[in-house]
Amino acid sequence: MKHHERLPLLPVARGAGAWLYDQDERRYLDAISSWWVNLFGHANPRINAALKTQLDTLEHAMLAGCTHEAAVELAERLSALTGHTLGHAFFASDGASAVEIALKMSFHFWRNCGATQKREFACVAHGYHGETIGALGVTDVALFKDAYDPLIQRAHIVASPDARLARDGESAAQVAERALEDVRRLFETRASQLAALIVEPLVQCATGFAMHDATYLAGLRKLCDAFGVHLIADEIAVGCGRTGTFFACEQADIWPDFVCLSKGISGGYLPLSIVLTRDAIYRAFYDDDTARGFLHSHSYTGNPLACRAAIATLDLFDSDDVLARNRAKSATLRGLLAPLETHPKVRHLRQCGTLFAFDAVLPDDAARVFSRRFFERALSNELLLRPIGNTVYLMPPYILDDDELTLLAQRTRATFDAVLDEVCA
Repeated sequence: MKHHERLPLLPVARGAGAWLYDQDERRYLDAISSWWVNLFGHANPRINAALKTQLDTLEHAMLAGCTHEAAVELAERLSALTGHTLGHAFFASDGASAVEIALKMSFHFWRNCGATQKREFACVAHGYHGETIGALGVTDVALFKDAYDPLIQRAHIVASPDARLARDGESAAQVAERALEDVRRLFETRASQLAALIVEPLVQCATGFAMHDATYLAGLRKLCDAFGVHLIADEIAVGCGRTGTFFACEQADIWPDFVCLSKGISGGYLPLSIVLTRDAIYRAFYDDDTARGFLHSHSYTGNPLACRAAIATLDLFDSDDVLARNRAKSATLRGLLAPLETHPKVRHLRQCGTLFAFDAVLPDDAARVFSRRFFERALSNELLLRPIGNTVYLMPPYILDDDELTLLAQRTRATFDAVLDEVCA
């Protein structure tokens, strides 16, 4: 809050399409989808209509001993999107909760199977999975972890497959292969104690949009199968079409043992997360003994309004050929950002589906203030953008038209140049 003594909070009054408006009717293109959740714009009329109908029917009922149409339909539709490989859905409220559920479910599965020693986890260097205590244990970001270190059960950290780590002449696939060797070395020594490895498929978003080759995911699946370790795919940020397919894992032609979904699944309307898992996991908890059951709940689990927003979001994917349209829009935006390829202060202009990022080359003293100054300058250019460190990223909603795509690209470049002049002066 001390930062906002100099730069006051943005007083958002309303949203319409890709735009947010403040109390003075100044507008801002929501180029990061309000922290990656708003897929189809603000006040989307079709999602609004679905929620209004649901509100007049059922606003909430507990999922302890009850069920309702919206939860059943959503679970069935998500299962179908995995070809029914992941046929069981567990509902929660947010991404960190989904990660906690997947970790607990993996550990409890092994305990129910008699492998009580499998109680450790592995995660990828520089990965982010949330800020609750269990999720922090598999998050490799010191800023979020250090204050709570005495409370955290540490995970094993394996090398990141970040394509930016390529050595001279090395491809992204070769970086992935090196990273997989690190996983193999860990599994060879600790697999008997490991319950699961968790990964953000294709893009590690929260620590600078590190992108990797899909062969890494395929390799993880093989290693997890060979050594008897669960694979958890955290698709909270990268799912729901962000990487070009509905699930990022589809690009590696694999399914994990658990998929965590949140953020965009409700179209940015209401808190919702879902963990999808396999029949084999479910069967380990199917028992007359309650203690062998999976015990995790909260009051708003499977809230009908949140589930209905998610169903309306899936309807938009079905009716509007969203994935194909996204490919066309992303190609347009990539062309508009092309001048950054040769910018002397830009490194690693990169794209994965609808995600774009580039790294600013800055002296140390400028790097400390770059992100905050960029955010401030972007607002003056009618953009809502929040760089992560020296990484500028774009994660816009799927509804931008050609004029909005042009505005986004041109003003991102203008903002970048203006901030460079300011912080490097």
